[in-house]
Amino acid sequence: MDKKIESLKPMDALYQDIRQIIETSRSNAVRSVDFCRVQMYWQLGRRIFEEEQQGKERADYGTYLLQNLAKRLEPEYGSGFSYRQLKFCRQFYRTYPNGNTLRSQLNWSQYRLLIQISDSDKREYYELEAVNNAWTGREINEGRKTINE
Repeated sequence: MDKKIESLKPMDALYQDIRQIIETSRSNAVRSVDFCRVQMYWQLGRRIFEEEQQGKERADYGTYLLQNLAKRLEPEYGSGFSYRQLKFCRQFYRTYPNGNTLRSQLNWSQYRLLIQISDSDKREYYELEAVNNAWTGREINEGRKTINE
């Protein structure tokens, strides 16, 4: 019986190593998908902004580009492409015009909260805190609420 117990110890270590590999891979996959989504929304925002502005500082009054896009995209792709969401995409691009500065550690929900902070210094503070301390969207939101009070 003692031999069986001793032979299980290496198996336990192997099992724990395998579990760690699986968990790390799953976590990395989710993070990768989340960042692909962030990049997609940034690209949508850039494309919408370019089309809407057409090189001008402000879009022409009465442009219904977002409403028309949402009417066509939402039935095919779901609520992630609603009028409101497309507005967030445009705002995201305007807030972060350089796509190379996007942080892979942050997901779309976190960025949606960050772009609602108008003060760039405060936004940068919360962005860094979120990355350095693995803040959730809830923690960013709590900080954002205190800014607005």
